[in-house]
Amino acid sequence: MTDQNNPFDAMMKMGQDWAKSMNIDMDAFTPKGFENLWPTMSKDMMEAFFGKGINPDGLDAKTRLLLTLAGLTVLGAQAEAQIRLTVRHLVEAGATKQEIAEAIAQMGLFAGMPAMTKAMTLANEVLEKDETE
Repeated sequence: MTDQNNPFDAMMKMGQDWAKSMNIDMDAFTPKGFENLWPTMSKDMMEAFFGKGINPDGLDAKTRLLLTLAGLTVLGAQAEAQIRLTVRHLVEAGATKQEIAEAIAQMGLFAGMPAMTKAMTLANEVLEKDETE
């Protein structure tokens, strides 16, 4: 419930109304639908752009993506679309289910069990979807 006497609430309401006027389907928008518009990069492209292609002595793309997944988990697994996209790219980069699960489980020590459980659930959604396709 917003308080129209509060200038912040009034501005929030005005911004929401403006967004709805620009796109009447805004109520139907879901990040899960939006993430499907983002293509999965090929393993070679990932390696070239943020793996050994840029820094031959540095981390490979799969390791960087595992670190990204760990970071997203530590942040509380709030970025659901980003976690699903990262897992999707990890599969393409050659990561196994075991490696993905271990990266998330390790973060349970730092992020807590709720964040770890949520990240595992999100990752599992992607991995199960891959199995059925």
